[in-house]
Amino acid sequence: MKHTSTSTEKHPIGGSAVRRAFFASLTGTALEWYDFAIYSVAAALVFGDVFFPSEDPATGTLLAFSTYAVGYVSRPLGGFVFGRLGDKIGRKKVLIATLVLIGIATLLIGLLPSYATIGVAAPIALVILRFAQGVGVGGEWGGAVLLSSEFGDPRRRGFFASAAQIGPPAGNLLANGVLAALGALLTENQFLTWGWRVAFLLSGVLVVFGLWIRTKLEETPVFKAMEAEQNRPQAPIREVFATHPRALTAAILSRVAPDVLYALFTVFVLTYATGELGMSRGSALAAVLIGSSLQVFLIPLAGALSDRVNRRLVYGVSAAAAGVWPFLFFPMIGGGSWPLLVLGVVVALAIHSLMYGPQAAFIAEQFSPRLRYTGSSLAYTLAGVVGGAVAPLLFTALLDAYESWVPLALYIVVTAAVTITGLCLGRDGGRSDEEELIGGSDRADRTSEPVGSQTASAG
Repeated sequence: MKHTSTSTEKHPIGGSAVRRAFFASLTGTALEWYDFAIYSVAAALVFGDVFFPSEDPATGTLLAFSTYAVGYVSRPLGGFVFGRLGDKIGRKKVLIATLVLIGIATLLIGLLPSYATIGVAAPIALVILRFAQGVGVGGEWGGAVLLSSEFGDPRRRGFFASAAQIGPPAGNLLANGVLAALGALLTENQFLTWGWRVAFLLSGVLVVFGLWIRTKLEETPVFKAMEAEQNRPQAPIREVFATHPRALTAAILSRVAPDVLYALFTVFVLTYATGELGMSRGSALAAVLIGSSLQVFLIPLAGALSDRVNRRLVYGVSAAAAGVWPFLFFPMIGGGSWPLLVLGVVVALAIHSLMYGPQAAFIAEQFSPRLRYTGSSLAYTLAGVVGGAVAPLLFTALLDAYESWVPLALYIVVTAAVTITGLCLGRDGGRSDEEELIGGSDRADRTSEPVGSQTASAG
């Protein structure tokens, strides 16, 4: 069909449109996860004192992690609202809205008075703003995955979809770097009083940059084809639950282990290293910083690997490794050695990368193109509620109750088994959905190209 063929000719595989979409997906998600990671780190190190003062430090930390969980619990609302809109009005418009929402919420957290200043109104306002952050992230991920993968070659979906997956470690890297720099430059009192706010206020500048990138993009070829075919769903949420129940279940379960493992080795490890091992805040942050920096490179490599090797196999073997590693990690760092802490976090986040790199493509491939934003967003956000949302709380409660790391490691084993179950329920993806939607003339154009030219352009 002429209209669809023209659409894809404007977005050749490996062309400038693909590179722009990949960069926009990566940077926009990184900016939003910078905001989210700043909150996560602050919840572990600062918010217990600033917003939840208590004679028992453990109680303050537990309350602070409760607000961390709110950001996950609110994600399904973002998935329902923005996922539905993404399949109805387009990927680009929704991604601009989610970026604005989370940016404003983070900026306001940086300006929020402490408990000592306005009393109980401070933690209440913090919870509301954290809720808004979660809604924005809940609507962001599905669109960011589709933004890059729907411009790219379906045969390399693992690599292209990984652009959105690079965002969390890149944002975490930036957030931890900013907080580590502030911690090094300021005294403990200065950091707790006002220094942590600087990191939140920087979000305003970063969001403007992200908006500038996203507003220059066109809509994805797949959504344009849906519009031309008048094939947009009228009730996408209802359709997903009615026609894709197994796909939704598989996608939800597949996310649990990566979420929990990431929470352990980027959030809770900060509390464990400082509280149980007596390390400094700067040392613990540095370990996470090193691990996150390597993830920026490992995640796209893992996505590309899953394009060459069966995606579910790469994911499943990595999930099994995730269940084993905590039993080696905790005894290894028991003596308080910083080099061993770094090694342990690096290996853990490498295992996470091997799950997280293929994850976006695996989840997107469970749903048809017309329901892909809604299905992916629902899976991502609902999994977050049972995975990452409660993980820091459970880690804290288990350690406090048993005074041992063994229950924490067993918890990871359970989540690994859940994820492997989801992978067994899922399906291997292919190109048929996109090819059927985009149209036969474009398929003929692609298959007529020399293989060498396709490979060169895809790079």
